[in-house]
Amino acid sequence: METNKLNFTVGPVMSSDLVLAIGNEQVPYFRTAEFSELMLECEALLKRFAGAEDNARSLFITGSGTASMEAAVMNVFTPKDKVLVVNGGSFGHRFVELCQIHEIPYSSIDLEFGESLTAKHLEAYENQGFTGFLINKHETSTGVHYDMQLVSDFCKRNGCFLVVDAISSFLADPFNMSELDAQVMITGSQKALACPPGISIMVLSAKAVARINNNNVKSMYFDLKDALKNGERGQTPFTPAVGIIRQIHARLKEIEANGGVDAEVARTAALAKDFRSKISSLPFELFTDSLSNAVTSLHPINASAHQIFLTLKDEYDIWICPNGGELKDSVFRVGHIGCLTPEDNTTLVDAMKDMQRRGLI
Repeated sequence: METNKLNFTVGPVMSSDLVLAIGNEQVPYFRTAEFSELMLECEALLKRFAGAEDNARSLFITGSGTASMEAAVMNVFTPKDKVLVVNGGSFGHRFVELCQIHEIPYSSIDLEFGESLTAKHLEAYENQGFTGFLINKHETSTGVHYDMQLVSDFCKRNGCFLVVDAISSFLADPFNMSELDAQVMITGSQKALACPPGISIMVLSAKAVARINNNNVKSMYFDLKDALKNGERGQTPFTPAVGIIRQIHARLKEIEANGGVDAEVARTAALAKDFRSKISSLPFELFTDSLSNAVTSLHPINASAHQIFLTLKDEYDIWICPNGGELKDSVFRVGHIGCLTPEDNTTLVDAMKDMQRRGLI
């Protein structure tokens, strides 16, 4: 399998030379003071970048983002809760499925693909006794970026415990846990952190920690009480993906050195703006008006989206992100996270223009 393609997907993404170099090293033993210090520094940086309070906690789960989505549902909600779920794509539906599996009472706000969440959608759920709210800040499958201030205001009015999947949006779009009163934020190593897949991260408020410690979770791996206890000393209850955590540490330090989270968000926003300006003459339409800096979802007017993905992959050595299901032939996505540059955008757009000259789009 070729791995030297230019990568515009939304995960895994292009990694910096620093991250790649760490991946080429032997994985060290991890039950040491040195690794604990590294883990604690990761926790502190993640809390700062997420806008969490000082008494918040960060946990590192060896598993994809879905692992932390499930851990969150299992650990902070019980059958006594009543949860509202925004279901606007594959990942919103995943929260619905997790509530079903773990028998958490829920109602689902079902949106059309590409549709934004509005105050009108929330009106029917005011003062209805909801105790929790589950949302994917950026519905990666469609590219829709939800209005988190709207959601936060609803949760504050209704006393809802807010859990946010920011897996593809963290470090790409502004997000502040304290200001939004979000109790759980989830992200993943292979998104804007630009490391290999294998680690998902949960940032937990003090209220979330209290819920976890008071909840009886019937699981060994996903009972977060042990993870919280071990995390106090910079360790995990089970063997983590040690190499990836070392890469995350290097990447967090890199972001800090380059100006912190605001600078990283600004860099990603500039890449997204640059790409969108460069495709203005191509026969594509934006699939949604609610855009994240992380990705641009496009509807080709006269061509198959999946065929565009295949042609770029096979003939131009460029990966974009295809869709499945109903959107397979109508929507493709171009990511702006990871180690990309405006020059990389030009390479992709030039390839698309060449396809246009060939009559392929």
